[in-house]
Amino acid sequence: MQVDFPASASGQARETSSRQGWKRLNCPKTKMSFHQLQKLLPGEIVLEPATLAQYAGDKWFASHQPDAVALPRSTQSVSTLLRFAHQHQIPVTARGAGHGYVGGCVPIQGGIVLSTERMKKILELNARDFVAVVQPAVNTAEFQAKCERRGLFYPPDPASRADNSLGGNIATNAGGPRCLKYGVTRDYVLGLEVVLADGTICRLGGRTHKNKTGFDLHRLFVGSEGLLGVITEATLKLLPRPPFRANLAVGFDTMKAAVRALQAVFAAGFLPCAAELADEFTLAAAAKRTGSKRLLGCKAHLILELDGQDYSVRHELGAVERIVRGQEPRFVQRGFGAQQCEAVWQIRREFSYALRDTGLTKLNEDIVVPRGKLEALFRFAAQLQKKHRLQIACFGHAGDGNIHTNVMVDYAQPEAKERAEKCLDELFTWVIASSGAITGEHGVGLAKKRWWPQAISENSRKLHRTVKHALDLHGILNPGKFL
Repeated sequence: MQVDFPASASGQARETSSRQGWKRLNCPKTKMSFHQLQKLLPGEIVLEPATLAQYAGDKWFASHQPDAVALPRSTQSVSTLLRFAHQHQIPVTARGAGHGYVGGCVPIQGGIVLSTERMKKILELNARDFVAVVQPAVNTAEFQAKCERRGLFYPPDPASRADNSLGGNIATNAGGPRCLKYGVTRDYVLGLEVVLADGTICRLGGRTHKNKTGFDLHRLFVGSEGLLGVITEATLKLLPRPPFRANLAVGFDTMKAAVRALQAVFAAGFLPCAAELADEFTLAAAAKRTGSKRLLGCKAHLILELDGQDYSVRHELGAVERIVRGQEPRFVQRGFGAQQCEAVWQIRREFSYALRDTGLTKLNEDIVVPRGKLEALFRFAAQLQKKHRLQIACFGHAGDGNIHTNVMVDYAQPEAKERAEKCLDELFTWVIASSGAITGEHGVGLAKKRWWPQAISENSRKLHRTVKHALDLHGILNPGKFL
């Protein structure tokens, strides 16, 4: 089997994936081990090739077929599986909804894909404690809808939340537009049940909104990308649901005007719950896909949303609009209430699909820069576009500097792959030099493994390896990724 790495994967990763682990995994003794595992976990281990192929990758370009797929129904099954894998030193790659963008759940050394998809119960939704207890495969959007029907609010909102699971969100510390005001997934994880590499079941954290008993060990697993343990249950913090929301969708003739409008809103003391920016190429593609006439000819687009009590939100939105109009926008569209606001966000959620419609390959980089570097980021992206003759589409969470910078590549063009690699190298070098981060919410996975040594100091990398070794002695959990 071969792992297919595109422009954004390193030669080192190609070499590593092809040389590690296969002598062990292809031997008859190991194949017998999988049949033993089927007896230990009846109905939960699948070996049929057609099923294995379905679990070979995520939304990124790389794929690699596992030797077995585990579909456990309980924490105890996960424990049994990991104890067995630890004993036999078989790689295990945890998988949620399989909707990631960085190859995080690609089993590049084969072994077992552990899918949590059968563990999808909401175990508790407590309106008095403002707490929910969930299994990892609960769908994010469905969970949020159930919370809101109870007058509760779970803010983290990845744009692809209809396709996400909460376990995957926790494993990548997912964000979304609302993290400007409310924070990311980490800020809502009160406790976790985690199964370690040797099968040990740990309950970490708790269900209180404040807890300083020992280390915050449960937070160690948030964003760990399946490298330290498998999450089998999460206790999540909830908030009261804001009763009203309103937003502005604003078009501009320049990106500079859009960024400065946002800066003026912050300077005036307003904290929107979401602030989203999009550039000209993204808007042109979205206009074609959605039929939105407002987006035609628009060079930049800003969404600002406020939430809270009806009267105060309406009053503040009027003040924010006056500030925004100071930058002479092309248009300002107001949305009041959930239905009108969602109509604006539905167009925003089509951006990725619109870029895909162009027929170009989208290298989706979820970089982050300090807020004050937003304008500089868009200028630098324009320079890269001209230098490497590649279209670069930028959109995303402007409020916290997390801009999805999509390098659009036509691999049929001469030297397109080489130009794309150079473009990405320069982009990440600039981001790191600007005190930014190479990933804000997708994770490192395989896609960003190449820039991991640049992004993190040697001492920090050593500490990562120390923690990994302490929790996963044989290195069986999600091997071949950034550690």
